[in-house]
Amino acid sequence: MYTSHEAAHPSRQAEAGGPAGRRGLRALIRTKDGWPVRQAVVTVTDLTGQQVVRAEADADGVVSSGPLPGPTPETSAVAADIVAASIDTGNGMRDDHLRSPDFLNVDAYRMISYRSTGLTPAGTDRWTVHGTLTLAGVARPVDLDLAYLGTGPDPWGGLRAAFRAETELRREDFAMTYNQVVRAGVNLIGATLKVELDIQAVQGASLP
Repeated sequence: MYTSHEAAHPSRQAEAGGPAGRRGLRALIRTKDGWPVRQAVVTVTDLTGQQVVRAEADADGVVSSGPLPGPTPETSAVAADIVAASIDTGNGMRDDHLRSPDFLNVDAYRMISYRSTGLTPAGTDRWTVHGTLTLAGVARPVDLDLAYLGTGPDPWGGLRAAFRAETELRREDFAMTYNQVVRAGVNLIGATLKVELDIQAVQGASLP
């Protein structure tokens, strides 16, 4: 019996009874001369080596399956930790002030952390990530607007996916009320901060 892992081409068409939009398997098994390989068997394994699909070709060499099992984007989770003292704006005096108790208070609160609590679709290749941001010892719910930018091979042989996320924070939500006022009552420091994240994920990679 002939077993192939090479002729599988995912199809976006959802099978009856399966979750809409989840990819199934469709393959066409042929010899070098173009003849169909009858009763060929195609197996699909996950990243741990566990078999998730085993399908046999028909008389025309066609192999197909229902939706492949596996996690959906909605079941994904995000966890991020940043060393607060690593802030770098290109100005040493400003960075020192941002590390002080007026802002990040890095001596008391070493880490900035984010933990997701859910994910909901927000359009084609877009999601809203719901989570909790802990900044300077204060934890607040923060949503991220997430966009999927594409997937491709990297120079090190990995498969890499790119994302961009954006949100806006209010300083006072994290007890950062320091400000300077110049003449005419103009504040030098804005009340809000726009956050832009460029993210790359490598398939199969795990956190240390």
